[in-house]
Amino acid sequence: MTMNSIQKVGQIGVPVKNLERAIIFYRDTLGLPLLFHTDSMAFFECNGLRLLLSIPENESYAFSSSVIYFQVKNITSMYEDLLEKGVSFKDRPHMVAKMGQTETWMTFLEDTEGNTHALMSEVTL
Repeated sequence: MTMNSIQKVGQIGVPVKNLERAIIFYRDTLGLPLLFHTDSMAFFECNGLRLLLSIPENESYAFSSSVIYFQVKNITSMYEDLLEKGVSFKDRPHMVAKMGQTETWMTFLEDTEGNTHALMSEVTL
């Protein structure tokens, strides 16, 4: 690896409209540990990757976020748990790819701020 190469993704930023509402969703509903927050930002731990929720500094940064794919062990169980918590899903868990003895399953959800994210699970047959 050269000195100027990218080593890893260290943080993902997601724009939000209402920080307190978003904190409740990511901390209480999704179960991500909240590291700390300020009046305009909140930082969560996601297994070595930091997730930043922030109120955009200006309107030019207020476009929709990238899709975050949260890896889970049992997508059906997590889907059902989140449905019980009132999470809005765009579809049911479904297989999107099969590579040899591994299937990749996904389902897409919407957070409280209108951002689309996904649960994903890799199942070994």
